[in-house]
Amino acid sequence: MTRFGYTLMTEQNGPKDLVRYAVSAERRGFDFEVCSDHFSPWLASQGHAPNAWAVLGAVAQVTERVDLYSYVTCPTMRYHPAIVAQQAATVQLLADGRFTLGLGSGENLNEHVIGKGWPAIAQRQDMLAEALEVIRALFGGGLVDWRGEYYRVDSARLWDLPEVPVGIAVSMTGQKAIQKFATLADHLAAVEPNGDLVHEWHSARQASGMAGGGRVIGQVPICWDPDRDAAVERAHDQFRWFGGGWHVNANLPTTAGFAGATQFVRPEDVAESIPCGPDVDAIVEAVRPYWEAGFTDIAMIQIGGDAQDLFLKEAAEPLLAAVRSAADQGHDGE
Repeated sequence: MTRFGYTLMTEQNGPKDLVRYAVSAERRGFDFEVCSDHFSPWLASQGHAPNAWAVLGAVAQVTERVDLYSYVTCPTMRYHPAIVAQQAATVQLLADGRFTLGLGSGENLNEHVIGKGWPAIAQRQDMLAEALEVIRALFGGGLVDWRGEYYRVDSARLWDLPEVPVGIAVSMTGQKAIQKFATLADHLAAVEPNGDLVHEWHSARQASGMAGGGRVIGQVPICWDPDRDAAVERAHDQFRWFGGGWHVNANLPTTAGFAGATQFVRPEDVAESIPCGPDVDAIVEAVRPYWEAGFTDIAMIQIGGDAQDLFLKEAAEPLLAAVRSAADQGHDGE
C-alpha cells in the first residue's frame, strides 16, 4: 500500500509553526511527515531555516502516530557523522520508534557555511559512504574508534540507544549511487519518479542477498489554493528554483545564486511542472508517476508558509482520499 506524507519544509516556516502543522497533518490523516534539514532557504522570499533536529524533537513529542523522516540530512560537512548518529538515536527515543534517518550527499547552499569549500560529486559520495559506516558503527552501541580517509572518531559511544533500531534511507540519483549505497542503506530516497532507478535499487539489493527491498521514498511539490492565479504566483515566487534539477541545485552556493539562476523562469513555466490551484485531480495526476514507478512513500510539499493552515483545513483530507483511491486502483490493475 502506498503511504502519503506531509512535508515540514523548514525553508518556509519558523519552528513553532512547523510543530503546529505537524500536529494538524497527523490529525488530517497523513501517514508520515518528512522534515527538510537546511541551513538556508533556497530563495530569500521563503525566509526561514530553523534547525531541523530541534523541530524533529518537538514534533516527536506532540505527535503519536505518524512516522518521521529527516529528508534529508547531510552527515559529511556541516554535521560530523558521530553527531548525526547521536541526534538520530535521540529522536528515535523521543518518537518511540517512528523515526527514519534520511541521508544525502548535500548541497553547496547548506554545507559551504563552515568554510571548507564544496567537493566534487565523486568525493561527496565517498564521504557519505564513510559517514554511513561511522553512523552504523555507533548505532551498534559499542565504543568506536575510527581512522578513515575523511573522518576521525575517538572513543565515542552512544549512551542512549533506542530499542527500535534507526532505519537509514539514502538519497540516490543514478546507477553509480545505487551501486555504492544499496548495501549501506535500508531504504531508497529519490528526487524524481524514475522507475528504472527503483528497479536498479531492488536488483542491487537482491544481488547482494539483502532481505527485502526497503521503502522507496519520494517528494512532490504542489501549490493548492482556491485561487489558481494566487497559487501560480506563490509557486513562482517561492519554488521556481525547483526546475533547475538536482545537478544544478546541489552546486549553487547562495540564495542570490538561486535568484540569478531562475530570473528568467516565468510563472507559466512553474505552473507546467507544479500543479497549482484547487483542482485535486490535477494534483493526483502529478503524484501518480511516483506510485507507478514503485515508490512506497510519497510526501507532498504544500508551497507557501502562509498557505499551510488553509491547505490542512480544507484540502488535505479530500486530497488524501483522492490519491489513496487512485493509488489503490492502480495497484489493483497491476
